[in-house]
Amino acid sequence: MVVPQTTALTTWLRSPFNNLDYSNNLAIDARVFLQGTDLVDLESLESNNYNEFYLANMKPLTIIAYTGAAVGLAALGVTMAKTNPGQVEYEKYAVQRLTKYLKTDVCKKTTNIIENLIRFNCDKLVDSASPQIQEIIAKTTERQNYVIFSVYHTDLKINSWIPSYKFETVGAFNQFYTYTAEEQ
Repeated sequence: MVVPQTTALTTWLRSPFNNLDYSNNLAIDARVFLQGTDLVDLESLESNNYNEFYLANMKPLTIIAYTGAAVGLAALGVTMAKTNPGQVEYEKYAVQRLTKYLKTDVCKKTTNIIENLIRFNCDKLVDSASPQIQEIIAKTTERQNYVIFSVYHTDLKINSWIPSYKFETVGAFNQFYTYTAEEQ
């Protein structure tokens, strides 16, 4: 016997709960089941728009939490984008760090005899060379801007007599963090 196509389709589209008999076992209708503390109608699950069903049965605190998290992430992103430091700020930071390093490590290691022979003060020499240091840093730095933060790669090489250095720095929230500083 050939089954008409419409009968097969309507049978296939029916919920599997239609043929179950729970009248002896459950006090509630078989078309309704318990979800959390709310009764959910299975026919609404079969609707074409599951999102309407989901949003209609979402707890208000969950909606508030998701909305709050989305607003918080958006505010954090906007704040990070506005406080992403630029190339000029990095150059000032790098000059300050390099000048401090030269004064504390390099100048203090030179002996007083050499200073007396050459008749110069190392700290004053470093301070007077600050514009040239900034120019060298500007020429040897590559910035990768990711909108909410920036990564700076500086390959500081002056000549073959002086050792070269490689610095990698992250800039975010108007601050810098140098995570790699190595002599090459």
